[in-house]
Amino acid sequence: MTVKTSPREPTSLQTFFIIWGGQLVSTIGSNMTSFAIAIWAWELTGKATPLSLILFFTQTPTVIAACFAGILVDRWNRKQLMIVGDAIAALSTIAILLLLLNNNLQIWHLYVTTAINGLFGYFQSLAYSASMSTIVPKQHYARCSAMSSLKLASSVILGPALAGAFYPIISLKGILLIDVITCIIAGTTLLLVHIPQPSIPKIENFSDNKILPELTFGFRYIFARPSLLALLTFLLTNNFVDKVGMAVFSSMILARTNNNPEILASVNIAFGVGASIGAMMFSIWGGPKLRIHGILIGTGVTQFAKILFSLAREPLIWIVTATSGGFFMPWLGSCNQAIWLSKVEPGIQGRIFASRFLIAQITTPLGLGISGPLADNIFEPAMETGGSLANIFGGLFGTGAGAGMALQIALFSGLGIVICLCGYSFHNLRNVEFILPDHDS
Repeated sequence: MTVKTSPREPTSLQTFFIIWGGQLVSTIGSNMTSFAIAIWAWELTGKATPLSLILFFTQTPTVIAACFAGILVDRWNRKQLMIVGDAIAALSTIAILLLLLNNNLQIWHLYVTTAINGLFGYFQSLAYSASMSTIVPKQHYARCSAMSSLKLASSVILGPALAGAFYPIISLKGILLIDVITCIIAGTTLLLVHIPQPSIPKIENFSDNKILPELTFGFRYIFARPSLLALLTFLLTNNFVDKVGMAVFSSMILARTNNNPEILASVNIAFGVGASIGAMMFSIWGGPKLRIHGILIGTGVTQFAKILFSLAREPLIWIVTATSGGFFMPWLGSCNQAIWLSKVEPGIQGRIFASRFLIAQITTPLGLGISGPLADNIFEPAMETGGSLANIFGGLFGTGAGAGMALQIALFSGLGIVICLCGYSFHNLRNVEFILPDHDS
């Protein structure tokens, strides 16, 4: 169903905060489940590969869906899409719970349910992102993007903290039930608000009767603007190296702490605290005048903190470096989103943002897919006592369980810093905000 209206310029943040609050509750529930499932899968297998494959199957359907999701988001009711996303999340969690209650839950079940959940979660997040410019005044784009980062950071704090506290008492079953309840709360808040549906502008060579022009519109739009393409190229390469390194984050901590969920929860909480402080500061400050500095500098500093994290072997140092890295994490997402919201017309943001996601994330499944096998089959054996890399890097990372994954994180984080430094040497990326005019200018 196509809805075409001409919404007035938003004047307050009331609708945004209502949606934000509901999604915060839901995201906390999702993070509780993710944390509990990671513990359950590690206890069952003791390998990094299953954990990285859960991430792989969550991410891959979203990349495939990005080929056509923008058309649906621009033409269908965005509020309804967001409600459907919460409903599917609840149903997939119920499916896991039922399998667990009947003692039939296996690792491959998680691959299937997380793939379904990831797919519809992507539609929801795309509808939410494309609705920002219709519910948020322009002067608050960066601040509200930072608030979205704060939502994610807060859930990273509260999700593991609550899961770590309740897991010994109510186990995975109880946590799954909590997740279902939070999905219902998020869906209810969406029913309470009005989300304007922007009109669809007439685009040259664009026809309601032709599918191909619609499917390719977002890509043609981006490729016609080299600065946006340069920004996406940076995001694509950064996402790949980041996922290859950080997909083994939880496995490394569990391996180095003899499967201690309390320490894993503490490190996750520390990262979330840092990200929350960074997001709150960013929402008050509004970010640097040139958003590209926030993207490149924030990403580079975050990658450097990950190197320090991988070198550490004590929980206290993990907590300090995780907090520091988390502080700068919101810079990338907030500044990147602010650029796109200001440069792309609201009526076509669904298609553009879907194409943006596909280009930026297309290598992410590859990174997630190879991360676990790379750790289990190459880096971990090489960093065992007497391994091929133990004599070279053993003094820095130690040897034995988890040392290879620490080396893997450090190497790919170092490559991420190189990518950030190279970003300043490209004119189209460095000057993206000068080259492209705002959509309302």
